[in-house]
Amino acid sequence: MEYAIRETGADVEVQVKGRLTFSDHKTFRDIVKSLDSHRNKSWVIELSGLDFIDSAGLGMLLIVRDAASQHGAKVVLRGAREQAKRLIQVARFDSLFTVE
Repeated sequence: MEYAIRETGADVEVQVKGRLTFSDHKTFRDIVKSLDSHRNKSWVIELSGLDFIDSAGLGMLLIVRDAASQHGAKVVLRGAREQAKRLIQVARFDSLFTVE
């Protein structure tokens, strides 16, 4: 997985590309640490570049959600396509996140 973080006004956006799997766990924890300083903002996880996500990847999104709630932020999952979109729908993440 590759990622980039950028601020966009009231939001901070994390663009992820490639595959989000168990092997990315440490990297994803680093992303969450980077987001800690962005309190009271929307944390947008841009998934349009994601080709694949597994159940561990879904768990990592839940870690982001828990961290965001501790900082008064909300998480938006944006742009999921194909396999990632189907898995997010099957997991009913629309009830846990704002999904765009």
